[in-house]
Amino acid sequence: MAQGHGPGRCRCCGADGGERGAAWGLHLRIDRGRLQCLNERREGSGARVFRAWEERGDREQFVESDEDAELLFNVPRFTGSVKLKAVIVMGEDDGSHPSELRLFKNIPQMSFDDAAREPEQTFNLNPDPVGELEYPTKIARFSNVHDLSMYFPKNFGAETTKIFYIGLKGEWTEAHRHKVTICNYEASPNPADHQLQQVTPQSHCIS
Repeated sequence: MAQGHGPGRCRCCGADGGERGAAWGLHLRIDRGRLQCLNERREGSGARVFRAWEERGDREQFVESDEDAELLFNVPRFTGSVKLKAVIVMGEDDGSHPSELRLFKNIPQMSFDDAAREPEQTFNLNPDPVGELEYPTKIARFSNVHDLSMYFPKNFGAETTKIFYIGLKGEWTEAHRHKVTICNYEASPNPADHQLQQVTPQSHCIS
């Protein structure tokens, strides 16, 4: 059985875990009111898997597919422009874990029919019941992302697919009339000198 998460229960939720969690902060830039999850069994459950990295161990928050194994998330209109650098997909340690992820960008309100087109990138997923495996994107293809679609076409053999957490890592940019603000979710502030220092997360990275 996977070890629980939280301070004192696993090494990734201590001080270093807090820094790593800051790197996965793009969930704060999602317009949740407009996020769609097609084929979700319980309405609104898809939006709940996009949450803080430190909260990924909450097993009561999940989305499960309805009629078959497919799930399609439309993350519409980030509150700015995003450069997506990596994703995490956390599920059960059984056949309901998704086995493939196809990423599409800037296709508003994408449908299952639209998913037949060529994706920007496809990942063969490994079972990850604790949210440790990072899948790096081809960054050149995921610069200037406004709308992100995540299509999970199949799982490891179960009738339905279940996902507990989806993490998004990257940079968020908000364009203003006179200036541009860039928020890099791979760095954390140093209280001593307010300089940004690079965080090197302790994680497994899959290319």
